[in-house]
Amino acid sequence: MIKSMTGYGQSVLTLDNLSISLELRSYNSKFLDLSLKLPKEVNGIEAELRSRVSEALQRGKIVFAIEILENQAERKSLLDEELFCHYYFELKKLADKVMSPYEPLFEIAMKATEIEIERKVHTVAHVSDQILILVNEVVDKCDAFRINEGKMMYEKLKSYILEIEKGLEKVKSLDPIRIEKLKLKTKNNIAEFLGEKLLDSNRFEQEFFYFIEKMDIQEECTRLQSHIDYFLSTLESNVSNGKKLSFVSQELGREINTIGAKANDAEMQIAVVLMKEELEKIKEQLNNVL
Repeated sequence: MIKSMTGYGQSVLTLDNLSISLELRSYNSKFLDLSLKLPKEVNGIEAELRSRVSEALQRGKIVFAIEILENQAERKSLLDEELFCHYYFELKKLADKVMSPYEPLFEIAMKATEIEIERKVHTVAHVSDQILILVNEVVDKCDAFRINEGKMMYEKLKSYILEIEKGLEKVKSLDPIRIEKLKLKTKNNIAEFLGEKLLDSNRFEQEFFYFIEKMDIQEECTRLQSHIDYFLSTLESNVSNGKKLSFVSQELGREINTIGAKANDAEMQIAVVLMKEELEKIKEQLNNVL
């Protein structure tokens, strides 16, 4: 199963007069790079948040933000109908007892109400359990996003590696023809230089055998096929193995380059170039595989 490192998840919790929004974004990165943007009300659970997100998403540049907004309708209701009236009338009673004027009472009641509302906003510190439950939900959404992206990447990676396998089959089919071409070309060059009468066919066959050993690509073709098979089996694994696939892609490149260096044949070089193009597509996709 292939997972992308690109993901997104968001959830919102309404609690009392608060709206708590959690947003999680992830991008490709070689390592885990987690950035938390938290309001001061939830600083007490920062370590737990960091642990849960890191364990679930494993790798990538991750930005996790929590935003707490006060419900304005609730604030208005509290100001107009409950707290303000309560404070104002209590203050009037005290003013009557001490024979004090009423003029400053309005401002005093307003300030006292705002203090009370601020206290209510900060009650989010007492609902950490609900926030942590919401974190699990957001992480699951982000992970589901990564899985869906991974399905598309899986199809692309599989098509690219199968094209490389087709290129390898083309190389294998061209190899005997290449050897015959090389043998004929070498024989004609020697005959032209020495003359037909001085060319010893038996000696030529013996020397050509040693020469062609340096141009042999059978081992490279065998190893390349082995790497292709391993790449395909890793793609089918239940775990996303981006780093392992990247390592295999390096080995694929090494064998393809060696075949190209030994080819000495125009048609085979074309097949090699096409395999290299598909390999570059693989490497580009693997930059974003978990």
